[in-house]
Amino acid sequence: MDIVSFPLGPLETNCYLAAAGSLAVAVDVGGDPAPVLAHLKTHGLTLTAICLTHLHCDHLYGVAALARETGCRVLAGAEDAMLMDLDLGRGGLMGLPLVEPFDWEPAPPGETAFMGQACRVLATPGHSPGSRSFYFPEAGVVFVGDLLFYRSIGRTDFAGGDYDTLIQSVATQIFTLPDATLVYPGHGPATTVGDEKRHNPFFSEFAR
Repeated sequence: MDIVSFPLGPLETNCYLAAAGSLAVAVDVGGDPAPVLAHLKTHGLTLTAICLTHLHCDHLYGVAALARETGCRVLAGAEDAMLMDLDLGRGGLMGLPLVEPFDWEPAPPGETAFMGQACRVLATPGHSPGSRSFYFPEAGVVFVGDLLFYRSIGRTDFAGGDYDTLIQSVATQIFTLPDATLVYPGHGPATTVGDEKRHNPFFSEFAR
């Protein structure tokens, strides 16, 4: 699996384009998708889905345009639907722009596949009630959105957020993955499960 990161939008949200063969999926699209579209065209890739880790506006600004240009489906956690009735999801929060509306369908937790690659959709609430992480075991990667960052965690003070729930999500859903698993967060650099177990100050009980 080839993975390219595009920091997009006003908060430089990481948009990931994962490709296997001639097929690709995008994870979160926080701004103008022009560089994503250019990469798809240059490399002859067909986008099959846009996977959203959660429905906060800074992860959504380019979703409508990318879906319109590619005709692919958009997936997100059903429990986040309520956020689209708030400025946290539809935009306008802290002076951020409005989000162009788009259609999406629920991404239920469980086993599925994208690009011919097995994928386990993980329910990882805490930053948002419907937060999803997308784990590709064969590639050894997991896309976690704003659940977990390099040596940090996502905010839990927004509507639908909960600190204890987030800690539990990381401990039971992410830290149970192999230590070598690459963790791709919504902002900042990638990390690994093992590194966060050992060095993330929010999870000192996992340090060895």
